[in-house]
Amino acid sequence: MRRLVSAVRARLARRDEGGTATVFVVGFAVVLLACAGLVIDGGNAINARMKLADDVEQAARAGAQEIDIEALRSSDVVRLDGRAAEARARGYLNALGYGRVTIPAVTGDSITVHAEDVTTTKLLSLIGVDDFDIAATATAQAVTQ
Repeated sequence: MRRLVSAVRARLARRDEGGTATVFVVGFAVVLLACAGLVIDGGNAINARMKLADDVEQAARAGAQEIDIEALRSSDVVRLDGRAAEARARGYLNALGYGRVTIPAVTGDSITVHAEDVTTTKLLSLIGVDDFDIAATATAQAVTQ
């Protein structure tokens, strides 16, 4: 029995642990790469969302400039020309390259504009996240002062 115990101890003492650090380093590198991807690609997605929101706000303001002049002159009521307001807002965003643009509402003196876009990832695509969907909505009201 003593021989068996000493043989097991000797075998355990000789056990090769080469490569253990390599596995740890590779695993840690993958985690760091994922964190860097979240920071870089997440930051790019936030910036793209902010730019889209700014552009949608500007499109809504452009559409809100299309006042129905006849209604304003005849009854002193500020009202948008619906078709012209929609066309101007849509044209503004299309000129900037946004394809998925909707105008949910043109009512009275206000216009609501919605746009969607996709931003691609660089580092996160290595782990299967290829893009982020972003969207923004803005409403503008016509003013005559």
